Amino acid sequence: MTEVEVWWGRTRQVRDEFAEELDPLERQRLEAYVRDEDKARFLLGCTIVRRLLAARLSLPAASIRLDRTCPDCGNPHGKVRADGVELSVTHSGELVGVAVSDRPVGLDVEKVDPGIDVAGLAKVSLADQEIQSLEQYDDKARAFTQYWTRKEAVVKASGDGIRTDLRTVVVSAPELLTDRIQLVDLDVGAGYAAALAVVSAEPPVVQMEDAAGLLRS
Repeated sequence: MTEVEVWWGRTRQVRDEFAEELDPLERQRLEAYVRDEDKARFLLGCTIVRRLLAARLSLPAASIRLDRTCPDCGNPHGKVRADGVELSVTHSGELVGVAVSDRPVGLDVEKVDPGIDVAGLAKVSLADQEIQSLEQYDDKARAFTQYWTRKEAVVKASGDGIRTDLRTVVVSAPELLTDRIQLVDLDVGAGYAAALAVVSAEPPVVQMEDAAGLLRS
């Protein structure tokens, strides 16, 4: 059985003292952000990851060793990794999510923008059959955003990332994409779309958690 925990926090839960748990590279990244909302999302993601692993390992959050080395350029902005666990972090709007499992996992959330150029974006990110399927939806902005989160979740789980032409990743419905990747839509409330992908031959058991308790500790 493949189990995945997905923890959700909101940027209003951020406190300045969370930065005390960051390592030097994380502090540099935090200071490099110009917008307060970007700082808050990054800090919240780091804090949830650190406190989750600290609880599992009975260690202080500040002592958790994380690796964000990009496999392409070697700079510390890649997918977060830690020994013995698979992680994926995502954020949009006020939501920040962290997925944790013993299998490679990808999590994505997007705030639905009713004003997005659905037709234009679909041409560069959806397969032909997905563009045709999109026509059946009244709320095309939400439908497109759900497609997008599915694709992002898949390429995060597979490790292919931005190297992938999203038009080749067909996700018209959440399902077993191949013999090794499972895809699940997640309900995170009105105004958002979210999806989870797991490298597994069997459907995952997904446990959604509120990070409020972690963030109060």
